[in-house]
Amino acid sequence: MLVCRNGALAEERTRKREALLQATERELEPICQATQRAKRRLTGQAKIALRVGKALNRFKMGKHFRCDITDTAFHYARNPHSSTAEAALDGLYIVRTSVPRDLLSTADTVRAYKSLATVERAFRSLKTVDLHVRPIGHRLAERVRAHVFLCMLAYYVEWHMRQALAPLLFDDDDKAAGEAQRASVVAPAQRSPRAQRKAQTKRTDDGKPVHSFQTLLDDLATVTKNRVRFVQSNAETTLLTTPTPLQQRALDLLQVPLRL
Repeated sequence: MLVCRNGALAEERTRKREALLQATERELEPICQATQRAKRRLTGQAKIALRVGKALNRFKMGKHFRCDITDTAFHYARNPHSSTAEAALDGLYIVRTSVPRDLLSTADTVRAYKSLATVERAFRSLKTVDLHVRPIGHRLAERVRAHVFLCMLAYYVEWHMRQALAPLLFDDDDKAAGEAQRASVVAPAQRSPRAQRKAQTKRTDDGKPVHSFQTLLDDLATVTKNRVRFVQSNAETTLLTTPTPLQQRALDLLQVPLRL
């Protein structure tokens, strides 16, 4: 079992908790004033508690406030002990594994845990972005399994294509340089200088336009094989469109030769 601390995550949680506390106070203050106004004063412990409960549930900050409700008054204050106890855990998380330490080091355990984000992106790509595995219009179990298998196989091919085409995509193709910039394995991932240049200039280092995976496939789809028939001789031949420099570079990266 590993206990890790992420400084950036701790700062973000502290900031977010303070923002939610202030938002809750903005909800509670009008209720407090309503119990003190001269006309149409809010009275009744049940009525006051109902409004207070709605305000506390809106931002889920009830545990951080002390509320005193009577038939004629309402007072609130922050609970410093609750906030302090929660703040002590900011940025901490525990990773537990059954793999022995000699097979999986502390750093590798954290990397393996963080790599779950890749699995989540794969499921999102399968279901909505690229492959659209849903809806499945099959009724027989074996056909459903075959459908899912083909979608998984398609994602496997897509993954390898993305790795090969990374120099032409907005994807980071120099992850080692980005990894070197991280203060520790629990720190947020960093994009390499090359990836940042691609994002800023929309150009690769050799001057080619940077694409997303989908737009690059759309560009490659314009490479076509045409069957040509000559009117006078009635002879036929097959011609391939000439790839642009970008298309040729993509084909080279994929190791796909154009053949008739």
